[in-house]
Order: sequence, then structure tokens, then C-alpha cells
Amino acid sequence: MSLGFTDEEFQGAWKELDEPQLDGGWELFTETMGVKIYRLYDKETKLYEYKVFGVLAICSPELCADVYMDLAYRKHWDGYVKELCEKNFEGQTAIYWEVKYPFPLSNRDYVYIRERRDLDVDGRKIWVILARSSAETACAEKSGVLRVKDYKQSVALESDGAGGTKLFMNYFDNPGGMIPTWLVNWAAKNGVPGFLKDMQNACSNYSCYCQKK
Repeated sequence: MSLGFTDEEFQGAWKELDEPQLDGGWELFTETMGVKIYRLYDKETKLYEYKVFGVLAICSPELCADVYMDLAYRKHWDGYVKELCEKNFEGQTAIYWEVKYPFPLSNRDYVYIRERRDLDVDGRKIWVILARSSAETACAEKSGVLRVKDYKQSVALESDGAGGTKLFMNYFDNPGGMIPTWLVNWAAKNGVPGFLKDMQNACSNYSCYCQKK
């Protein structure tokens, strides 16, 4: 059963590994840990969409994909997770994710669908994972928690030829509420490299976690 993502969407993600699409206002935001982060200003929301290009040096793309997909494991290594699980909402399976925000900000939660495909592209093995918010999913909002209704993420992973992973990520969410712009920018500048570092550590520890299950 298709989860609502098209072949073209998967193709669009992995093609950015070869030819980054940065026309139309994308600007280099920061470069760190061998990763370049670009951003694009959205006039309607006054927020930025992000694209990330780089290499995760110490983990294979298949391992990265497995770790990224494992919701139970993420609760062990991602300190921002308050709740994260698959749920069935009136016949549709989606993911419920509540994220801890620092006081005095309210926590945010997401209801989203995602799909992973392990592709063979002319002999190249590429892993692509797509996710986006699912507004039509029936999930009651919690008191004191703001629902993020505009969220999307795409990830494409391929071997860098040296035991690591060549990475592309496209990310946007509108956290809602009155969050100062400087805080949103700070979170993007620090949050993405921080997430990638945590992800690499999670990959290193994954086999040990799996043995203990």
C-alpha cells in the first residue's frame, strides 16, 4: 500500500546527492562537521526551509537508514523526545511524536506519515526516507502542547565509497506559537549539526542496543 508519496518525490530526493538544487534563493547558512546547511526564506511563514549536504564518516548508509527508522531506539538517544510511536488512527497508520521544548515554551507534537525505499539506481544503492505531516489523520490535540501541522523531511543516503555515508536532507517545519526568530535560527544552526552528531553516536551503539533487546 502506498503511503501517499510518489516515485517522483523519491527520485527528487536522491537526485540531490548528484546535483544539489539550490536555485531560487537558497543561501549557504553554515558549514560545520563536513556538512553544509543551506536555507530558503519563506515569505508566507517568515520561516526558513533547510537543505543539508555532507558526509557522515563513521557509519554506512544502510545502518543510518535502520537507525533513522527505529522509533524505539530514538527514544534512547534523542533527549528531545517526550513520546514517539506508531499509532493507528481510524485505519491509517501514522507516527505520533511529541518534542520537548525549553521552558517557558510549550512542547510541540507531530502526526506524520513516512516511507522508506531501498533503491537500486543503475547499480547504485541509495536509501531514501520521506516524511510529512498528516493533517487528515484523526488525532486529538493535547492540552498545553502545540500541534505542528506543516512539517516535511526527506533524507537520501548513499555510500561515500570509504565506509561512510553521503547525505542529503531537506527539512521544514512551522512550530507555530510566538517563538522569536533568533531562537528558531539558533536551533537550526546548532540543532542540525547536533542531531547529526547524535545520529553518528547512535549508529555506533546500535548493534549493542539490538543485542540487549
